[in-house]
This record gives sequence, structure tokens and C-alpha cells, in this order.
Amino acid sequence: MGVSVSLNDPVDNTTATTSTTSTTGTESSSDLQSQFLTLLVAQLQNQDPTNPMDNAELTTQLAQISTLSGIENLNTTLGSISTQLNTSQSLQASTLVGHGVMIDGTDILVGSDSSTTPFGLQLDNAASDVTVTIKDASGNVVRTVDLGAQTAGVHTYSWDGTDDTGTAVAEGSYTFSLAATSSSGASTDATALKYALVYGVSTTDGVSSLNLGLAGNVTLDKVQQII
Repeated sequence: MGVSVSLNDPVDNTTATTSTTSTTGTESSSDLQSQFLTLLVAQLQNQDPTNPMDNAELTTQLAQISTLSGIENLNTTLGSISTQLNTSQSLQASTLVGHGVMIDGTDILVGSDSSTTPFGLQLDNAASDVTVTIKDASGNVVRTVDLGAQTAGVHTYSWDGTDDTGTAVAEGSYTFSLAATSSSGASTDATALKYALVYGVSTTDGVSSLNLGLAGNVTLDKVQQII
């Protein structure tokens, strides 16, 4: 922010030009205040006695300097708070190592013992009925599960690893889709959630992200639920 000073009578052009030009850079309020006082002294020394400097103008200019100083102090304080928040976020993220989280996704993994990773859903609004359709890697439907009515929010479930006939499915990767309807019978949005294990935490430019192995890296705001 530049501070303008009006002189009633001309002063030394070299001094005035140098001081005014230097304020165009990225300077602190203390620099501007020093330059302002230099110009003020020059103005007082060269003002017309019959037309003295307006006190209101002087007050306005001083208020501008004071406002700039306050903004600089506020920026410094906010910067310190931001650093503390980033440190706190990193510490919070580190406590998730070894824990499972639910993030956006449609994958379900089935182990050799028919154990499965959890799956979930997020509803912005309550649904009168939610149906889950599980498919194998070839796109064949192996299981359809009716979850019934669900409230708004995040819900997590486990699949027993069997198909519609009750037979255990083969080990491997499966996907699922959701169909949700409201009380009026119209379809409603439902976000599919998959399970991932947190292996580590990394921080880049003050932002912490979770290392989820094959599931990639995600920031904390992408975690819908911690298991």
C-alpha cells in the first residue's frame, strides 16, 4: 500500500522521487512509517504558511500506516497458528498408522479363508431401502444384499464371502455397487466406501497424507471413518 503526501510547494525532487519509488516494493510497515516521516518533515519544512497542511489528511495517512502494521502483525500471528495446526494434524495422522480407514471406493478383497475386507456407504439423506450388488473380476453378480432402510451418515458392513447360494467365493478382488431409494420411491445418492490400511504418513507443503499401500495416498479429509 503506498502512502501519498501532497506538498503545497515543491521540495527537493531527488529526495521525494527516491522515497516514493522505494515504497512500491514489498516493504514492511516500519519501512513505510520511516519514509512517511521523512516526507512529512519535508512537507512541514516547505509548506506554505498561509495554507498549512490539513490535519485530517495527516490523520488519515497515519491511520493507513497503523492499519498496515496491524495487518502485518495479524499475518504473523495467523502464520504461527497455521504452523501449529499443521504440526497437530501430522501428529493426529501418525496415530492412524496400523489402523483401517474407510475411503471412497468400490473394492472388496476376499482371502483364502473367505475373510473379506469391510465395505461401506455414505448417505447424505435417509434411504428407505439400500441394495448392495457384489460382482467378481469378470463382472458377474455373485451376491445381492438388501440392507433395508438406512439413516443418513456413514455405515460399514462385512460380507461373509459367500454367493447367493451360500457357497464360498474364490479368493480375489471383487467390486460392489449401491442402489438407494428414498421414502418417496425415488433414487437417492449413496457413496460407496472401501477399506484401506494405513501404512504411514507423509507431509508435503504442510499437508499430511496417509500412505494406504496399493490404495495410494489420501489426505485426512478423504477419510470417512476410522476402524
